[in-house]
Amino acid sequence: MEIYIRFYEELNDFLPLQKRKRQFSVSVKGSPSIKHLIESLGIPHTEVDLILVNGKSVPFSYLLQDQDRISAYPTFEAFDISTVSKLRPKPLRTPKFILDIHLGKLTKYLRMFGFNSLYRNDYNDWEIVRLSLAENRIILTRDRDLLKIKDVIRGYWVRNSDPPKQLKEILSRFDLNTLIDPLARCIVCNGKIEKRGKEELQEKINRKIYSRFEEFFGCTACGKVYWKGTHYKAMVQFINTFMT
Repeated sequence: MEIYIRFYEELNDFLPLQKRKRQFSVSVKGSPSIKHLIESLGIPHTEVDLILVNGKSVPFSYLLQDQDRISAYPTFEAFDISTVSKLRPKPLRTPKFILDIHLGKLTKYLRMFGFNSLYRNDYNDWEIVRLSLAENRIILTRDRDLLKIKDVIRGYWVRNSDPPKQLKEILSRFDLNTLIDPLARCIVCNGKIEKRGKEELQEKINRKIYSRFEEFFGCTACGKVYWKGTHYKAMVQFINTFMT
């Protein structure tokens, strides 16, 4: 069979130059599903949120037919297209993430900006998928093969390799700018940060620090204590560069 297909917007990142932003033909044998065709072209199914075949929305299970004309569009996490798309549940409104081993620095940045982000450098692929499904988390990864696991529902391949650029990419891709809650989470463990009474910390922190500062904050999960020192000022300055 001869199939004609075109990918839109960032789905083209996965294609060779000669196939980007244009319709091209693919010869297929048998009656494969449209999901099989898309992943055979190197595009993880989690990156696709809307497929039109001959102008009509179809699910991943659709079986290809000769002369089908396909248009594939990327995920629309920031918009509700549930009345059109048949590929995934309603988009996430308060996104939570789980990141693979390659994205440790990005994890700290996302937590710094207040986003619930799980990470451990010893997670294997199946643990990441399990937690993603159990806790409704979007998988962020630099490994395309992880997103091709059939059980994955929500995932995104991070294009940039530089952590600050990765952060900018994620904020833009998932339209997170209005959801930023600076320094609301512990960058070490992802727990929530709350204000702590100075007196209760007298035996837990350095005397010089205790005498110099009046306001202290603590993680409700790991107990780490924070205060508005030079490290705090540097983080605030970093955050402000993304909010102007």
